[in-house]
Amino acid sequence: MHLGNLFTALISWLEARASGHAWVLRIEDLDPQRSRPEYARLIEDDLRWLGLEWDEGGTDGRGPDGPYLQSLRHDIYEEALRRIKDTGLAYSCTCRRADIMATQAPHQSDGRIVYAGTCRPATFPNHEFRPDAAVRLCVPDRDISFTDVLCGPVTVNLARHCGDFVLRRADGAWAYQLAVVADDALMGIGTVVRGNDLLLSTAQQLYLYDLLGYPAPQFMHLPLLCNAEGRRLSKRDSSLSVEALRRSHSPEQVLGRLARLAGLQPDDAPVRAADLIPLYAPTRLPHAATLTVT
Repeated sequence: MHLGNLFTALISWLEARASGHAWVLRIEDLDPQRSRPEYARLIEDDLRWLGLEWDEGGTDGRGPDGPYLQSLRHDIYEEALRRIKDTGLAYSCTCRRADIMATQAPHQSDGRIVYAGTCRPATFPNHEFRPDAAVRLCVPDRDISFTDVLCGPVTVNLARHCGDFVLRRADGAWAYQLAVVADDALMGIGTVVRGNDLLLSTAQQLYLYDLLGYPAPQFMHLPLLCNAEGRRLSKRDSSLSVEALRRSHSPEQVLGRLARLAGLQPDDAPVRAADLIPLYAPTRLPHAATLTVT
C-alpha cells in the first residue's frame, strides 16, 4: 500500500466509527495472478500499525457474513450470475481485448473502453451461453443518476460510458462489478468509501443492484492523492509506500499528514486515529477530484 490507500482506509474507518457502524475489511483477491495470501496479511499489518482495527472480515474471517475473501465466494457469484441470466439480458462474448481496442474511437483518450456490441444478440431475451466465452450484460441507453456524499449529483449513460460490460471472463474469473455488488448487498454494507477513480463505475453497480433486487448503499468517492508532478500515487512513488513510511515515521506522524490532507486539522501535527473521530465529518472533507501530497 501507499499513502493514497491509507487515506481511503482512514476516511472509511472514521466514517464507520463516527456513525456507529461496523468497519468491514474484505479481501478482494479475484485475480489469482496478482493476489497472494501474504499480500493480504501485509495490508492487515499496515492497518493495525496505523491503529485502524476492523470489526468484521480480514483473513481470519471475523463476522457473520463470511467468507470475507472473494476467492472463497465463487458459489455466491455463481448464484448472482444465474439470476442475471434469468433476466435474459446477458449473453456470451468471444471478443478479445485487442478486438475491442480496435473499435475504439480515435478521439477517445481518457482510457475508457466502450464495448461496441459486437457479440450482442439481435434479439432479447437471450438464454444461450457458451462455456468457453465471457458473459456480458446488455446495458440500457438511458441515464443512471445518483447522489454521491462528496461529489454531489452524478449522471452516467452506460451505453456511452462503457457499453455492455463483462460479468465473468472467458477464463472463469469474476468481474469486479458483479462481485462487489453481491458482496456489499449480502454483507449489509450501508456506505461504500473509495477513490474518485471509481465514481463513474458506480452506475454499472447500481444497474446490477436493480437487476438483482438489492437495495443500494450510499457512496462516498474521495479525492485521489497525487505526487508533485500531478500523477496519481502508485508503486513508482516508493518514498510514499507504507513500507518506506514505516521506516521513517511513527503512525501518529502519518495520521497527522493524512488528517491535514483530509481537512480535519490545519497542519501535520501527530495524532492518534481515535483522536480524529470527534473531528470527523463528511462536510469537512475536500470536494476535489485530486489532492497533491506535499
